[in-house]
Amino acid sequence: MATFLYKLGRAAFRRRRLVALLWVALLAVAGIGAATAPAPTSSSFSIPGTEAQRAFDLLEERFPGAGADGATARVVFQAPEGEKMTDPAHKAVVEETVAALKSGSDQIVSVTDPYTAQAVSQNGSTAYVSVSYEVNAMELTDETREALTRAGQDAQGKGLTVEVGGDALQSMPETGAGEVVGVVIAGIVLALTFGSLVAAGLPLLTAVIGVGIGVSSITALAKVLDLGTTTSTLAMMIGLAVGIDYALFIVSRYRAELAEGRAHEEAAGRAVGTAGSAVVFAGLTVVIALVGLAVVNIPMLTKMGFAAAATVVIAVLIALTLIPALLGFAGEKVFGRKQRRNADGGAGGKADDKPNGGTRWARFVIRRPVLVLLLGVLGLGAVALPAASLEMGLPDDGAKPTSTSERRAYDILSDGFGPGFNGPLLVVVDGDKATADRTVSTIKRLDGWAAVTPATPNEAGDAAMITVVPKDRPSSVATEDLVHDIRDATGDEVLVTGATAMNIDFSQKMNDALVPYLALVVGLAFVLLTLVFRSVLVPLKAALGFLLSVVAALGAVVAVFQWGWLGSLFGVEQTGPIMSMMPIFMVGVVFGLAMDYEVFLVTRMREGYVHGQRPGEAIVTGFRHSARVVTAAAVIMIAVFSGFIGMDDQMIKMIGFGLAVAVLFDAFVVRMAIVPAVLALLGHKAWWLPKWLDRILPNVDVEGEGLATAAAGADAAEPDLVKV
Repeated sequence: MATFLYKLGRAAFRRRRLVALLWVALLAVAGIGAATAPAPTSSSFSIPGTEAQRAFDLLEERFPGAGADGATARVVFQAPEGEKMTDPAHKAVVEETVAALKSGSDQIVSVTDPYTAQAVSQNGSTAYVSVSYEVNAMELTDETREALTRAGQDAQGKGLTVEVGGDALQSMPETGAGEVVGVVIAGIVLALTFGSLVAAGLPLLTAVIGVGIGVSSITALAKVLDLGTTTSTLAMMIGLAVGIDYALFIVSRYRAELAEGRAHEEAAGRAVGTAGSAVVFAGLTVVIALVGLAVVNIPMLTKMGFAAAATVVIAVLIALTLIPALLGFAGEKVFGRKQRRNADGGAGGKADDKPNGGTRWARFVIRRPVLVLLLGVLGLGAVALPAASLEMGLPDDGAKPTSTSERRAYDILSDGFGPGFNGPLLVVVDGDKATADRTVSTIKRLDGWAAVTPATPNEAGDAAMITVVPKDRPSSVATEDLVHDIRDATGDEVLVTGATAMNIDFSQKMNDALVPYLALVVGLAFVLLTLVFRSVLVPLKAALGFLLSVVAALGAVVAVFQWGWLGSLFGVEQTGPIMSMMPIFMVGVVFGLAMDYEVFLVTRMREGYVHGQRPGEAIVTGFRHSARVVTAAAVIMIAVFSGFIGMDDQMIKMIGFGLAVAVLFDAFVVRMAIVPAVLALLGHKAWWLPKWLDRILPNVDVEGEGLATAAAGADAAEPDLVKV
């Protein structure tokens, strides 16, 4: 592989105008496709195989037009102290609001009158209007949301406290600010790392081009492939991360080759042949992790994983072709002015044999491997302890900041009607009236409910709906127990659904999928890394180290968002269960990035070992050449993810914190401390491979042993770039 990539790098460098033109043309085509494509709609959220989903499907069949899985909203009214919502003046305001809501959107299925629907609290201080929509929250138009918000605002100025809650206000958080902050910090880190604005700008430019092509392609194909509006979010986050990393690795190796005295074209070829090989295998591990999301069997996650994986493939191809092409345009400017002044014979720089920070740290670890290993493992183990208390769920409006209308509406309803009123359960009976009445009686014999409505049959009389209001808040353990109790106490013809039950089923499905997903991702990556490093113990160490860093990161998430430790520092106003997709999401994203650092750092060690260095010397060589680059890449990723911690949305805040902490632990504790300590203790055994396995494994030559032969005949064997 190194030989082929070497030739590809030289060809891209030599034909840089053609390569750059092809990528710019591809970006333009994707952009035009995105601009002219029909507006994408959000894919309906479904969880195949769960009881809540079967209930929704039954409702659509037996109660057509009811919008059973559509968005809902509640406009909550609270009278001033000493007054009641039944007072004529307040009643008139509510009736005006009901009329405004009915005429505000053609996506509305129903709007209830609180005075006829018994939606006034016992003390008369609170009332609410329920609004049901025919589509889910992500498919509501901006006009519909504006009409809902405007109705609440119009009533607000008429002597009442009016707040609007419900999932109808749900929308994808604006993440642009976090991304901009991350890109700015990335630029600063790259400039400090390279000492050259040109070298710093190349990874940013190519990452933006790659993300632009990926996201534009997703937008262009959204209607055809039924991709939701959320699909591009993960693709953008991962594409930006790996795009910067991969370009950073190749530019860094190119500068090192120039510093060794090689000509520019030869340096480009060798950079792509060596660092590019690491990029290919690092990219494959990320693709495996993202495509593996299909194991969960939730269509939305599967589409997000495939879309993000496609963006990663684009990032790899750009790193292998566009980066060497742009290096051809950059010339000597890949070095800073000071380095160019010290250039030796036009090589663009001189090899610096003085020990750098990476060298000094590696030598320290080699002298005290047991101490470093114990401190790293015990430290991460201590941080991981809270993960044993992990409770998974989906945050509701009660987890939002008190500055939001949704949270204030949630609190008013809890005070007026009880905390469970914010998460009613919908029980669907597949049977006649007698079966429905028996179900009501059975539910009333259980504990944990605050109200059970009479059964509402459909027109055919072969199905019915029952609403059950829990005593406790939607995300509580008591409410989850009530859902399970209802399911256990009733027969197969009774199904429990609603947003609360759907969240419970979603969390259970994610929990059940975690072990198979881990086994698939780690297993395939183990095979891939065995092929790369031609070792059994190095991939095993990489996988175990990754698991340690992820569990430690989950422990930190539990401590902050579930227990509330340091919650005020991160803007956590309400503790609660950890978002149910968090563990799998962290495994998929962090595993890919962790393997990036592992492959780039350890392949340089492997390269030194293969070329005759002793194990300790190979570790020092790997750190001398790679530690600074890996550190820069990790700092960039931490900055990108940390940019999302300051957002109001609890889920985005949790994702940003979890990913930032996971990269911090994995890059600086596992890869920079535990990995060299383990390799130092293993010595030659680290690179042991059974002879029978050595014979059957193909030689991918990541270390570039075949480059000497390739260099001699590169001109004669140069590939046709159009066909590559």
